[in-house]
Amino acid sequence: MSNIWFTADEHYGHANVIQFCNRPFKSVEEMTEGLIANHNAVVGPHDTVYHCGDMFWRRVSIPEANTILDRLNGRHYLILGNHDEVAKRVAGRFEWVKETFLVQTPTRVWLSHYAHRSWPDSHKFSYHVYGHTHGVLPDYRYSTDVGVDAKNYRPFSYEELVAYMTAKGQLPPDEVQIDMYANPKLEEPHV
Repeated sequence: MSNIWFTADEHYGHANVIQFCNRPFKSVEEMTEGLIANHNAVVGPHDTVYHCGDMFWRRVSIPEANTILDRLNGRHYLILGNHDEVAKRVAGRFEWVKETFLVQTPTRVWLSHYAHRSWPDSHKFSYHVYGHTHGVLPDYRYSTDVGVDAKNYRPFSYEELVAYMTAKGQLPPDEVQIDMYANPKLEEPHV
């Protein structure tokens, strides 16, 4: 049985992200090795990994990107981020590449590089995972940043996501739910 994992914003090859995000690495090489080791410590060879954008920095060569992908456990799916020039050039290495995606797990999960206040079925308690913010944006309702800076420099499992969201308990209705309850749509008359 394979597990499902979510991650984002690895920024392989990006020296400045170490300082910008206060990552605990001394060099790009140490960061690459640390992120690969952390990834492979939790992800199995047949697991599913959804990368929510910004996997490689623009200066990573195609051979370097392929080498990193060769070393990472799992089957990889990519949600495009704002720094995915290199990932687009190795797109054939991913199972697919998309802008957004709704994962059909028992509790559905909306994937995007960017945080949303509303997403498909958000008013029906679906989850939303994203990257881009490097752990500085607070969660909104049933959403969370799954980037490496927010999740201890490793992928976040579907089981961890469910436990994290369940711990929030039943949240009061959001703006969309309040509007839906106050203004139910009437069925269109059949002509």
